Amino acid sequence: MHTTVPAGLTRKQAELYAKLDPERLPQHIAVIMDGNGRWARRRHLPRIAGHKRGVEAVRDVITLGARIHLQALTLYAFSAENWKRPKTETSFLMALLRTYLKNEVPLMNENNIQLRYIGRIHELPPEVQERMAWATDQTSKNTGMVMTLALNYGARAELIDAFRSILEAAANNGGLEHLTIDEALVSSHMYSKLPDPDLVIRTSGEMRLSNFLLWQLAYTEIYVTQTLWPDFDGTHLLEALADFQRRERRYGNVGAAF
Repeated sequence: MHTTVPAGLTRKQAELYAKLDPERLPQHIAVIMDGNGRWARRRHLPRIAGHKRGVEAVRDVITLGARIHLQALTLYAFSAENWKRPKTETSFLMALLRTYLKNEVPLMNENNIQLRYIGRIHELPPEVQERMAWATDQTSKNTGMVMTLALNYGARAELIDAFRSILEAAANNGGLEHLTIDEALVSSHMYSKLPDPDLVIRTSGEMRLSNFLLWQLAYTEIYVTQTLWPDFDGTHLLEALADFQRRERRYGNVGAAF
């Protein structure tokens, strides 16, 4: 099988991509970006240095994703639990987010990337919400990869909000007895309307989901790498895709070998 390699890839990336089956790429990839603090600590740098370098990793990964025509990429950027960190760090992260959105919109437009968000966005600082709305508007006409940033996000909070939304819908439509309570109903009230991720990538070697997309990851393939997020790039993403394509997805059924 001859695979046409997209333009803009490095030589190593082109070699990795040529071994993939473009027809079997995951539709939706989710990433738990972990390891910024450890990356900085190992270099005797302040934690903010790790966050700054992490932005460069985001740029590299989304560019590669767009070039190989991934349909959707969701990045766990700021969890609801991250507010427990020192105020100096959370304030820096909010400022970094505003700067990122301002600076990266041209790259998103160049690569035809749509920008979306999930999480309790209304709880973020007003100036951050304004910049987020601006960036969404600036990329709204793009038709390529959907990049979703999970901000002030927690999977349990998402489930609570979904149940509240279902109860509100029931109250407006004659009560719960008029609703069919099933997976489709719950899914329709979650933050994102994208298909469930086919692959979730966790950097830094930690073996947990950290309250991320618990409903959506029921049958998602998990790929854990020891690479810290600031060192993760498009080449690492292609290696994760190669591993994904070696998997047999059974969704609870028996495998071909049985």
